[in-house]
Amino acid sequence: CLLSGSWRSDTGCRMVVSTLDKDNRFSGFYLPGPAAGGSELLTSPLEGSQQDTGLVAQPTFSFTVKWQLRETARTTVFLGQCYVDTNGEETLRVLWVLRQAASSSKEDWKATW
Repeated sequence: CLLSGSWRSDTGCRMVVSTLDKDNRFSGFYLPGPAAGGSELLTSPLEGSQQDTGLVAQPTFSFTVKWQLRETARTTVFLGQCYVDTNGEETLRVLWVLRQAASSSKEDWKATW
């Protein structure tokens, strides 16, 4: 499973991943899709790592997106696995958590999605 390249989500978001380095780390950028709403979202950098595909055929991976937003601080962490079906089609299944900066500790409860 080659994670490098361009990936598109069901909601139209796009992730572009550079080639993995010798330690299976990668960087790239994330472009929000129309479902993300608002023009405040810009192309944002991502950094992550993947299990060695020489050891694991369907590796797990993780990456962090530091959103480039005009008026608020947000970070999203993605954790997933790359699956390859019998036709060689690669699919990513991912869980994500988004953290938005809270104005105080009393507002902390609503800062994580």
